Amino acid sequence: KVPSAPGRRGRRVSVIPDNWNRHAADLVIELSSTPKPKPDVIPFGTVFTDHMLTIEWNASEGWQAPLIKPFGNLSLHPATSSLHYAIQLYEGLKAYRGDDNKLRFFRPMLNLKRMSNTAKRACLPAFDESEFLECIRRLVETDQDWVPNSDSASLYIRPTFIATEPALGLRKPGSALLYVILCQVGSYFKNKAEPLSMWADPKYTRAWKGGTGDCKMGGNYGCSLFPQYEAEEHGCQQALWLYGEDHQITEAGTMNLFLHWINEDGEEELATPPLDGIILPGVTRLSVLELTRKWGEFKVTERYLTMSQLCLALKQQRVKGMFGSGTASMICPIGHIVYQGEPWTLTEINYRV
Repeated sequence: KVPSAPGRRGRRVSVIPDNWNRHAADLVIELSSTPKPKPDVIPFGTVFTDHMLTIEWNASEGWQAPLIKPFGNLSLHPATSSLHYAIQLYEGLKAYRGDDNKLRFFRPMLNLKRMSNTAKRACLPAFDESEFLECIRRLVETDQDWVPNSDSASLYIRPTFIATEPALGLRKPGSALLYVILCQVGSYFKNKAEPLSMWADPKYTRAWKGGTGDCKMGGNYGCSLFPQYEAEEHGCQQALWLYGEDHQITEAGTMNLFLHWINEDGEEELATPPLDGIILPGVTRLSVLELTRKWGEFKVTERYLTMSQLCLALKQQRVKGMFGSGTASMICPIGHIVYQGEPWTLTEINYRV
């Protein structure tokens, strides 16, 4: 929950008991003097709130006091290591306004735990997840008027962690910046009413064993742009990522993937690829698994799925539906797949939420 509380410019606000770690307790809030108008309809990720959170770190002094300040540009040295060597990562979570007008995060500690794991993989400094969440809570509280009163929109929270070492040469950074920005969002895809179309081609690989496919690093996404535009040339919206000689199905665009089908043993099953190092451990993915297991209506498994298995099931009319899941995209049904030049149409079940 994000309770209402006013802040004052430049005041050091103790947001948790004094015996806790000093970082959240030393939070400084500098309010903007020129609040921005709030648009009614905006494209995803284009209009940001009035404030941002920044926390600097350096090897000699450690973490500095967190600062909530007016939203603005960052000033970076041209040799900043995150720009040259992609030593950076990010997260994505949301705040919602309920019918009772209270604001709520959706399972934020899972995002921050994943962020900690990714930071370790990127050789960026460790941070206290609970303290950081408290700072995020105060940022959302400061810009709470930006949280939409809507069933179809929310406030998107983007924590970002970048190396700021002002020198060339690949090494563990001696300085870093942890910051958070916020924006109002609706649907991630332009036509939210239509199931997605996917292009599956084994010549491109999103991630590989021993790599960073299970981390939320920007480099994982930047390199996916070229295949995505090739997918559009084939009449599809997103790439369906395959892996290995047997063309294992891994992810759908930027989403985790689920297949709802009658499996080879005649059982109704909801299946998703296992977390083997190439799959991002999505918070929505985990939530879908936990909810459907609680329902007990069909078998729920984490298992490998291949394109040959999917195509055979489609031929035999055993596929009930497929969908992708993610924080930004939520639940998106998949209605069409192009694989090795052959189009496949899936059963249209309304999985979208």
